Amino acid sequence: MSLRIGNIAPNFKIETTQGTIDFHDWAKGSWTFFFSHPADYTPVCTTEMGRTAQLAPEFEKRNVKPLGLSTDTVEEHLGWIKDVNETQNTVLEFPIVADKDKKVAELYDMIHPDEDDTAAVRSVFIIDPSMKIRLTMTYPMAVGRNFAEILRVIDALQTTDKQEVACPADWQVGHPVIIRPSVSDDDAKNKFPQGWKTLRPYLRLTNLK
Repeated sequence: MSLRIGNIAPNFKIETTQGTIDFHDWAKGSWTFFFSHPADYTPVCTTEMGRTAQLAPEFEKRNVKPLGLSTDTVEEHLGWIKDVNETQNTVLEFPIVADKDKKVAELYDMIHPDEDDTAAVRSVFIIDPSMKIRLTMTYPMAVGRNFAEILRVIDALQTTDKQEVACPADWQVGHPVIIRPSVSDDDAKNKFPQGWKTLRPYLRLTNLK
């Protein structure tokens, strides 16, 4: 099953390090950073889980719940969390799915047989409060994720949901945004009273208030 942007994220009920969850009920009303890793007690994954834990305040202020997954058991997860906390100087508090039967990994197409036929690759799903998939990224097993980019894209998605703008290349919070071409100049006068700079009729930059 190939999941695409705009699809409703498939629901599942499964054991985690914080008990059994129904995914849609657990995520209701929040954004979700749902990410898989190949295996517990592996070096890159340890740094990624630690970084997610370190960024807990950043996720919280964006109303984002992190949810990890690998095809290991709850018991293995709980033992590994101790290593994550000690080596990454953090306290990991978000749940990790125990997908030992690979049901969720297969549901979300996280198993890429040409990379590994049993372990999940480094998949990322950003899911909004209506349970729509808004972004997907997949990293190879040997390359850790860029968490600055994960936070950046969540900021961009939340910004473009609030106003009729788009975010240019390398956009960061506070940088100019693009007024969407679907917004006429007349409408833009009301929606963006702060004004804008026209580089081309289809490329108008403005600073959000």
